[in-house]
Amino acid sequence: MNTLILVLRIVLGAMLVVFGSNKFIGFIPGFEFANPDAGIFFGALADSYVLKTVGIIEVLVGLLLLTKKAVPFALILLAPISVNIILFHATLDPANIGPGAFVFVANAFLIFKSWSTYKTLF
Repeated sequence: MNTLILVLRIVLGAMLVVFGSNKFIGFIPGFEFANPDAGIFFGALADSYVLKTVGIIEVLVGLLLLTKKAVPFALILLAPISVNIILFHATLDPANIGPGAFVFVANAFLIFKSWSTYKTLF
């Protein structure tokens, strides 16, 4: 089980650093959404401060996960982002839900496995 947690933490951290950095540098080519509403919504996010803020948080969380520093804090920071990723894809872009589903499930699983850390919050 510890190996699974380690692998999930590293893969999730690497994904977040890559996709978070992409929000600033743009090294991953853009793609067309199947649903035009998804493109309009995503474009509105890209034209505002929201996508840059999410990118900063993703890079920060990814680095925390990769260095194993403040992992419970990082997972809590990621929770609302992962929920929004899965909701965006579930409602507007279901064809591309795979990576978002991985982020959501990995985040939920890692929170579950360190639940004793969060007991005082609830």
